[in-house]
Amino acid sequence: MNNNNVLFVTHKKCQCGVYEFGENVFDAIKLSKKYNFIKAECSDINDLKEHFAKERPIAIIYNYMPATMPWVASTIFRYGIIKNNIADIPVPQIGIIHSIMQNIADSAKQGRKYTIYHPEFANRLFDFYIAPDPTILLKNSYMFKHGRPIQKYTNKFSIPDKFTIGSFGFAKNGYEDLIELVQSEFDESEIRINIPFAKFGDIDGKEARNIASNCRKLLRKPGITLSISHDYLDKDALIDFLAQNTINIFLRDQGGRGISSVIDYALAVDRPIAISNCQMFRHILGSEPSISVTDNTLKQIIANGTTPLIKYTKEWTPENLCWEYERIIDAILKREKTSKLRKIKHVLKGILKLFINLDDNLNKNNWLSTTEYLYEDNYTKTLNSARYEPIAIETINNFNGILDNKTRELYKPAVQHLFELVPKTMAKKIPEANVQQAFVFDTVYRHLKEYRNPKILSVGSYQDTACMALIKMGIVVEEIDPMFNYTLQEFVTKPDIIKGNYDIIFSTSVIEHDPDDKSFAECISELLAPNGIFVMTCDYKDGWKQGDPKPRVCARLYTKVDLEYRLLSYMKNCKLIDEPNWECPDPDFVFGNYKYSFASFVVKKER
Repeated sequence: MNNNNVLFVTHKKCQCGVYEFGENVFDAIKLSKKYNFIKAECSDINDLKEHFAKERPIAIIYNYMPATMPWVASTIFRYGIIKNNIADIPVPQIGIIHSIMQNIADSAKQGRKYTIYHPEFANRLFDFYIAPDPTILLKNSYMFKHGRPIQKYTNKFSIPDKFTIGSFGFAKNGYEDLIELVQSEFDESEIRINIPFAKFGDIDGKEARNIASNCRKLLRKPGITLSISHDYLDKDALIDFLAQNTINIFLRDQGGRGISSVIDYALAVDRPIAISNCQMFRHILGSEPSISVTDNTLKQIIANGTTPLIKYTKEWTPENLCWEYERIIDAILKREKTSKLRKIKHVLKGILKLFINLDDNLNKNNWLSTTEYLYEDNYTKTLNSARYEPIAIETINNFNGILDNKTRELYKPAVQHLFELVPKTMAKKIPEANVQQAFVFDTVYRHLKEYRNPKILSVGSYQDTACMALIKMGIVVEEIDPMFNYTLQEFVTKPDIIKGNYDIIFSTSVIEHDPDDKSFAECISELLAPNGIFVMTCDYKDGWKQGDPKPRVCARLYTKVDLEYRLLSYMKNCKLIDEPNWECPDPDFVFGNYKYSFASFVVKKER
């Protein structure tokens, strides 16, 4: 096909949060200059086939929920014996999974395994999957994710003279809790709640009206007024509704698997937000200072303003969301071309059976995808009381050298500090390899004082205890990693990335896993600010050449020539910060059947 059309399939317009989510996503991606995203509102397979015949897309994305698009589950079995299905649509089928959790993302599979739909099998319906949940770890080669669809909006309303609380959403629990919470802190306020009737779940409004009645009965303070509406507000009216409040509050004591879309609208209006610790709000539970009513009072959350929300509104822009969908389509089309997937070999009469031969190396470049992630250290929480004294500078021979047994002895205090900050993750590491994290942690920490409010980037931050420890000490570090979000090469193409803006970039034992270390080094130099430093460690064995033995997870081992000449040649205006010493006639690290060492590499970008 010679076009760049991509169908974005959703259900017919109705009072439904899933539909509105699709609208918000489509508003962003329709601006793409790379792909022509076309919205297709479909009620059945015939609608879909009509759109396909007309547009001839190169891929199809489904804004999918079982209740809103039940026809998909019964017709999408491409290799089955069912008639009138999408077997005749030979393009990648991509499903957005709203009710997503980590275990569902991890178990997503390519193919049509089930002929009878069950909610647990939503991750078995499509070729690829999209999680609209920024907290999901990408441990599965069929799973992609993106941030939330936050609309651009300029709040033209002044802060109301009377303290005003707003909330909205379909009939859920939590509104009664909101009434009680407000009355526990305030004697005078205005509470405004919008509870529309839901097409799927409360079409007659019985539950919404019942909640409204219960809320009114709870009022006991004469200075507190309550207004509850059931109108279904379009997104412009809804955002205006939220914009006119002092604070918007969303409380749930339980929730579904997915992320709640109410926060998408509330983030757009530049007003404080308060939430409960419900997992539907997990994408903003790490806000600092906390916006959880469990951690702070409403008065304190209001006093903190929108500062805790800035990182979300900056990241989840329409431009970034459009870029995310472009790169997802890029990756899928590239993979489809190289996939060695074999379609059905046999169909036994009356029984659907699939035999799919997947290439074992399909995900060989996603070198972090099979590692178990460790949440035990809870490293998003700060520990400002932690203090660290860097290794005495006079005892360090150089910053560009071999991390051998002598260096391990020197950096023992740093290793000990890492164990104090992130003990469970450190315990999972190979002890002899901890010198790398210790060196990176110490080197980054000692250079912080050279910059005022340094902008710091960790490349390959997944399970990097140096990064985790810095964050736990209250140091702001931006993280990128294929498991969390992006490769380095993807990151530099983000619309909001400013080149030459990072004072410190560090990377612990990452570059040897990247098949394209030339672009890796070029990206680092592009991102570094003038006078910024890059701190790196890598697997090292001088004299190693392509074809020599190496660990399977490594693309290469590094040599003196690589570090002193080749990598530096890719890094414009960058120089080593000191005289290197990468002589290592007898490597002292053993991993399986391989013997090698670790090397450090620290450069500074000239002004």
